Amino acid sequence: MAVEESEPVIPELEREENLIAAARHIVKALGSNKNLTTDAKKILADLGSKLSSMSIPSEMEEGKEGEEDEEEEEEEEEGGVNATEDRINVIQEKIMRWEEDQSMIWDLGPEEASEYLNAANEARRLIEKLESFNLSKDDQEYKLLQRAYSVLQTAMARLEEEFRNLLIQNRQPFEPEYVSFRSSEEDPVDENSIVSLGDESVEESLQRDSVSRAAEEHIIDLVHPGVIPDLRCIANLLFAANYVQECSHAYTIVRRDALDECLFILEMERLSIEDVLKMEWGTLNSKIKRWIWALKIFVRVYLASERWLSDQIFGEGEPVSIACFVDASKASILQLLNFGEAMSIGPHKPEKLFRILDMYEVLADLMPDLDSLYLDDVGSSVRIECHEVLKRLGDCVRVTFIEFENAIAANASTNPFIGGGIHPLTRYVMNYLRTLTDYSESLNLLLKDRDEEDAISLSPDMSPGTEEDSKSPGSPSGVSSMTLHFRSVASVLESNLEEKSLLYKEVPLQHLFLMNNLHYMAEKVKGSELRLIYGDEWIRKRNWKFQQHAMKYERASWSSILNLLKDEGIHVPGTTSISKTLLRERLRSFYLGFEDVYRIQTAWLIPDVQLREDLRISISLKVIQAYRTFFGRHNCHLNDKYIKYNADDLENYLLDFFEGSQKCLQNPHRR
Repeated sequence: MAVEESEPVIPELEREENLIAAARHIVKALGSNKNLTTDAKKILADLGSKLSSMSIPSEMEEGKEGEEDEEEEEEEEEGGVNATEDRINVIQEKIMRWEEDQSMIWDLGPEEASEYLNAANEARRLIEKLESFNLSKDDQEYKLLQRAYSVLQTAMARLEEEFRNLLIQNRQPFEPEYVSFRSSEEDPVDENSIVSLGDESVEESLQRDSVSRAAEEHIIDLVHPGVIPDLRCIANLLFAANYVQECSHAYTIVRRDALDECLFILEMERLSIEDVLKMEWGTLNSKIKRWIWALKIFVRVYLASERWLSDQIFGEGEPVSIACFVDASKASILQLLNFGEAMSIGPHKPEKLFRILDMYEVLADLMPDLDSLYLDDVGSSVRIECHEVLKRLGDCVRVTFIEFENAIAANASTNPFIGGGIHPLTRYVMNYLRTLTDYSESLNLLLKDRDEEDAISLSPDMSPGTEEDSKSPGSPSGVSSMTLHFRSVASVLESNLEEKSLLYKEVPLQHLFLMNNLHYMAEKVKGSELRLIYGDEWIRKRNWKFQQHAMKYERASWSSILNLLKDEGIHVPGTTSISKTLLRERLRSFYLGFEDVYRIQTAWLIPDVQLREDLRISISLKVIQAYRTFFGRHNCHLNDKYIKYNADDLENYLLDFFEGSQKCLQNPHRR
């Protein structure tokens, strides 16, 4: 409404004060009427509360002198006390009526919840105003302040209960349907033997488990999103009323139980270190696989979602949000880390290296996530424990790899490997090394601390060839730690194989055994990622070595037999004439020698088809050519009754060699 120029202008502040004072007097006058209905009293009390909140009288007001002003001030103070008391009565009635009701307020709808929150907040604001007066026990308002304290305490206890109930009743089920886990309880690795695996079983048993990263990174609603605003409102009010500890404790207890349930769903048992150390390897291997899978899901899905929930309720990045998250999740993540620690201190058996490496790599991969989740000082204890367990797993990898090398050197045999084929130790070691190439980055990091000179000095054969292997393709300082260790392992294996070859009584079989195993090593390196580690020079060196053993086998097996087909010593003494008797004796001895070799060496084995064929061809070229040459020179001195086999027969018989199935010749041409 416009003010006419003839009228005096009243300052806005003075006008408001006059209106409030007038209204207060009206409320006081009406409040003295004892015949008012309950609803009318509530309306007057609410109006009085609002007026009081606009301007509560203060004993420290300045500038009013004279008896009239003092009387007016006393009347206003008396009215303020009455209004405050009425205000407390209304608040108390709203709060206390729910103490008799067993229902949860938030279950009854938003209106009831809003009314209760407003009442509790009114009690808090009233206390703040009364506390600002610095009341003494003699002041009228002091008793009102104590009543307000009691009402607020009741309201805060109820809100804490409502907060807890909302968290529990609106928990979303955790069902990781977007991931799957499949683990066999039986592991083909025999923990008691380093030589238990062939190629196929090695490859199957050392398959690395994986969960796609897209499946791992996923925020889910742990609590129904519809109640997040309510939880935030309750938390804000509890915090504003200095009930931070109570609210945080209620949240922590509920979410800690939820995290325990999550681990239960992921089938992660609470195992002590002693439980882990006593476990059979088959069972333990299965649990390691599940731990690797569960840890990814737990950190990247559940903990990430848990942190998000905490931020939604308490404020993103707020100290109380981080503290609540840490307190709620600490026990669960430490339970998972405890399993990792138990594995790191267990027996360092070579068969466990791959699983330990898997554990190391998954934890290393998750460290950035864990560091970001457990921030600041409040999360430091968890961060430190994560890094410590990672370090222990790394130490375990180093020690276990050295134990693997020691186990190769210590693998003694009392009996020769039947047939001279590829020894199980050779298969195991080369497949073991090939699988380790999947962990090249981690192994290079973990093995770099070991003295490179010690790795080279471990080689038992310091011949120029071995030294060259250690140094190529450059100086040792230019070769990765993994390369040095792998070459050292191969040298230890070769030394062990040479010792095993001496168990054979037959010299040719010693060379055949070494030929088979060195060829297998060279082919395994050439056809896999091991080639990048060992290098082409290493492969050429092993090719040369196995070819040398093939030549030595031929000489040891066939030299004495082929000598029987030479002309030396078959002449009649003192003449140049051929002695038919000596010639026939030579031929008979050749047949006996061939039959003996046939009987023995058909039982020997060359598993590689191409190597077997190459050696047969090499033998055939020498034997069949010598046989045909012999008959070409002396055919006139020999009739058919002395010829047991023709050249084609011998050539066909050579095809039976090295099949691992012993045979004896039955002469089809005996006359």
